[in-house]
Amino acid sequence: MARRNQGGLAEAVMELFALMPWWVGVIAAPLFYLLLHPVATQAVPVATEVGQYGAMATRTMWKTFAWFGQYLLPFLSLMGAAISAWRRRQRSRLAAEVAQNPSADALDGMSWREFEMLVGEGFRLQGFRVVETGGGGADGGVDLVLSRPGQNGSEKYLVQCKQWRAYKVGVDVVRELYGVMAARGAAGGFVVTSGRFTDEARRFASGRNVELVDGPRLRQLIQKARGGGAQTARQEPSLQTPVTPVASAPVQRDGDERPNCPVCGKRMVRRVAKRGASAGAAFWGCVDYPGCKGTRGMG
Repeated sequence: MARRNQGGLAEAVMELFALMPWWVGVIAAPLFYLLLHPVATQAVPVATEVGQYGAMATRTMWKTFAWFGQYLLPFLSLMGAAISAWRRRQRSRLAAEVAQNPSADALDGMSWREFEMLVGEGFRLQGFRVVETGGGGADGGVDLVLSRPGQNGSEKYLVQCKQWRAYKVGVDVVRELYGVMAARGAAGGFVVTSGRFTDEARRFASGRNVELVDGPRLRQLIQKARGGGAQTARQEPSLQTPVTPVASAPVQRDGDERPNCPVCGKRMVRRVAKRGASAGAAFWGCVDYPGCKGTRGMG
């Protein structure tokens, strides 16, 4: 999946509101103005002694920031709200097109961004709360974070979207998501593609809390959810959310080359050191981390 370009602070603020429901930006705009306008119009006392110059400079700096912010922040929040509303309309339009078009052309003609929006809408119709991350940063390529109430409170699921028209999604993608799920304590995960999965990827996902959704199944999901309405989709979900905790010991199977933890005996997942002398180096870490801190070298 393509990645968003990293812009400046103003773009980041606008994108933050674009990821939220549109009404959040609309409410935030007047609040920003009401909070910053009194600071922007407050008089700065003139310094009469040497020791007062520092305080005067600080107040002047805050007044300048508030003067620009009282207009800029409401503008950015309203722009973000407009983008959020537009994306919501786009998601509904894409879902309608896929529901009405049973052929593969409906998915193959989409850009990566449209495909991600469609997948998010599909999960919303299933009753999930969806947060779009864009797959940027050190998050293992996670594009969507799902949540909905479960037996132990709110359960989190991670989604990786692959708009690959000519290639099958291999086992490396599924392994990567599985490792991120373990690191972030997710209850399960989904890999969604407009194409197909390799047999090796399906074997790896079998018995684990990772659900593979290919193009035909995604179209069926959208068609069923839109045909029966969101309420029906919540009662009879087309996708079975994985229920096996990530921390539990995976089933031993032939062809699984991951070693067992030397401390607790559970299977291990590939990790990358983030700090210290070994920063950037890959190693095997226990799937039960942080409950178990067993490690092995990759060699």
